[in-house]
Amino acid sequence: MTKYSFKRGYNKIPQGKVKEVREKIITALGISKPSFYSRLRGEVIPKITEYNAIEAIFQDYGIEDIWGDK
Repeated sequence: MTKYSFKRGYNKIPQGKVKEVREKIITALGISKPSFYSRLRGEVIPKITEYNAIEAIFQDYGIEDIWGDK
C-alpha cells in the first residue's frame, strides 16, 4: 500500500504551504478532506489522472520525489 502514498513529498512541503497544497490536491481531485488523507496514506490506488494531478502540484513547489512513505 505504501507505494501509493505521497507522504514522502508531503513531508517536504514548507510548513507554511501545507494547507495550500492540501487544498489544491482536494480541489484537483474533487475529493473530501477524509478522502485526501486516505490517499495520502496510500490506502487508495490513484487513477492515472489523479497521479498526474498530484505530481503536477508537487512539481509547482519544486518537489519531484513524492511517492512512498518515507
